[in-house]
Amino acid sequence: MTARADVADSPQVVRKSLAPDNPEKHETVIVGTDTVPLVMSERNFGRFDRGLLNYLFIPRGKWSFGLTASYGELNTEDVQVLSMLKNVDFKGKIYSIKPFISYFFANNQSLGLRFNYSRGIGDLGNLALDFDDDLNFAIRDVSYYTQSYSVSLFYRNYIGLNRHKRFAVFNEVDVTAGSGSTRFKRIYNEEPKDTRTIVTQGSINFSPGVVVFIQEYVSFNVSFGVFGLNFRREHQTTDGVEEGTRFTSGANFRFNIFNINFGMMIVI
Repeated sequence: MTARADVADSPQVVRKSLAPDNPEKHETVIVGTDTVPLVMSERNFGRFDRGLLNYLFIPRGKWSFGLTASYGELNTEDVQVLSMLKNVDFKGKIYSIKPFISYFFANNQSLGLRFNYSRGIGDLGNLALDFDDDLNFAIRDVSYYTQSYSVSLFYRNYIGLNRHKRFAVFNEVDVTAGSGSTRFKRIYNEEPKDTRTIVTQGSINFSPGVVVFIQEYVSFNVSFGVFGLNFRREHQTTDGVEEGTRFTSGANFRFNIFNINFGMMIVI
C-alpha cells in the first residue's frame, strides 16, 4: 500500500511561462516552500526527441509505505484428460506477503526496503497415467511444502504521464537475499520417503510497472518481472540422512506470468 501527500502541502500554485515552444515545459508548482518544475528535465544523450514529458509525480522528501500480496489456489478431483490422465486428485495453494517502506531522495525517485514471506503447499492424492495395456502407472500420497523469507533493497524511478499527478509508470531494480526450506514426502518402493531441503538464494531483478492514485494519498500499482539474475544453494537430506549440496545460478530474460505483483501504496 502506498500513500502520498499531494505535490503541494499548501494550495498549489502554478506559474506558466510564455515561452512559445512548449509552455508546459516551463510550468512550476509549489511544493512546501519550494518552487519546482512541473516537468522533469532530462538529458537527451543524442536520442531523437519524441516530445514525451516526464511530469513531477511524487516530490522528494516524501515517505511511502506499501503492501504487496498474492494468492493462488488449484483444486482438481476426478479429472480425465484424453483418456490417458485419470483420477487426478490434487490440491495446492501458494501465497506471499511483501510489506515495504521507501524514501524519495529526489523527485520521482525512491530507495526502499522490502520484506518478503511466501508459502506454498501441494498435495497429490492420486494420479494415474494409462497409455495402453503395457504402459501405465499411478502415483499417490505425494505432498510438497515450501516457505521462504527474504529482504530486498530496491530503487524505483517514476515517470509521470500527465500534469494531474494521477498516472505513472515506473521501473524497479531490486537486490534480494533470503533463505527458506522445502519438504517433499512420497511413497517409493512401498515405503514412505521424506526429503527436506534448506535453501539459500539471492537475485537481482528488473520489474516495470504502472501506478495510479485512486485517492489523494492512496495508490494502486501492478508490476511484473521481465529480467533477473539469480543464484541458489540447496542442502538436502532424506529420512535424516544427508544426500548432498547443490549450487545453481541463471538468468531470466522473459516475461513471467507467475511474477505479477498487485499492491497498494500510501505516500506521506
